[in-house]
Parts: sequence; structure tokens; C-alpha cells
Amino acid sequence: MNRSASRGSARVGLVLGAALASVVLCTTVSAAAPGTASGVAARDSAARPAGERGCPLVYFDLGETLVHTAEDGGIAYRSGAASYLRALRERRITVGLITNVPSSWGTTDAERAARLKQEVDAKWKGSVPFAWEDFGGRILTPRTEAERKPAPVLWQRARTEAGPCRLVFQAETAEEVEVAASLGFVPYQVGQPHRPAFLPVGLVQLLGHR
Repeated sequence: MNRSASRGSARVGLVLGAALASVVLCTTVSAAAPGTASGVAARDSAARPAGERGCPLVYFDLGETLVHTAEDGGIAYRSGAASYLRALRERRITVGLITNVPSSWGTTDAERAARLKQEVDAKWKGSVPFAWEDFGGRILTPRTEAERKPAPVLWQRARTEAGPCRLVFQAETAEEVEVAASLGFVPYQVGQPHRPAFLPVGLVQLLGHR
């Protein structure tokens, strides 16, 4: 790893550490307040829909974050991704995608997302279909080639649409994670050695207690 990349990773680590420390502190204080006995407040917070204060909203990159493309062109879930999405779904945690596709794939996010789904499904080799329904209309794609990541536009759009929700961004590249961190997302670089493959679901839930 070069010195610049090392500094970038260190900055992302500091942002993530500070965010999680803040969340844990707020959770501890909340637990001491009336009305939180037996974990009632924690369950209520985890069940908040997107748009309420403190709700966690987890955005992902797609390629090599949630799915892997093999040498033969086949696409399937990355190890652990399907079970991770299922765990988020069971806890009613909202998810979305921020992913680069050709801007020529459509004039709206919905059109480009439909083309993306078509392309992925046509090459899908996994035994379990990709969980497109989990993402709803929260698939953000570049409207022009200039908006392609790592340009900040897609993250800024996600931030605007999320309202007061605490945002998480998970991806495999340090550069994208660092840009997201600079825009106020809780960042997590997936697939790193000696770390969980994805940001643990319990920590994501804690983000709703800020």
C-alpha cells in the first residue's frame, strides 16, 4: 500500500471509529433513561422506517461488494452478502445501491436500474436470486459520465434524499469509502483481512440511537 492510500485508510478508520464511539455513547445514555427497560427503545429504534430521525440507511456499491463477476462472466453473491442482506431485512434496516453504470442506459434512475437488473440477471449463476426488491427505488446511478464515482454527486444525492437518517456506505475500494466518509457517511471497506466482511448488523442498528 502506498503512503497516500495508507493515509486515506487511516482517515476512514478515524471517521468510522468516531461515528461508532458516538453512537455507543448515545446508546448508553439512552439506556439509562426512563422507558428503555427490557430493550424496548432499542427495538422501536430498529423498526423505524426511513425518514425518521436516527434511522440507519445502508448504501452499497454493487460489483465486488455485494456481487462478484467470475472470469467466465458469471455473476453471483460475494461470500456472506446474501446472509448479510437477509439480516438487514429481518431488522427492517433500509438499504440502497450507489453504483456506476453507463449513463446511456436510461434517462432516469429507474430506467438505468432496470437495465442494470437485466444485465446482472442475465449472467446470474447464484443459487439464490439477487434481492433487488430490498432496494426499492434506492438505486442511484450516474445521469452523466461526469457523475460516475468517485465524483461526489451520487453520495450527495443520497444524502439529500435521506433526510435526517444516518447513512452508511460500504464498498470494496478505499477511494470510494474515503469520499463517502468526507460527505458524512459512516464508511466501511468490505473484504479486508482480520475484519468482518461487512459492517456488523448490530453496529448498524446502533446508528438509530444517535
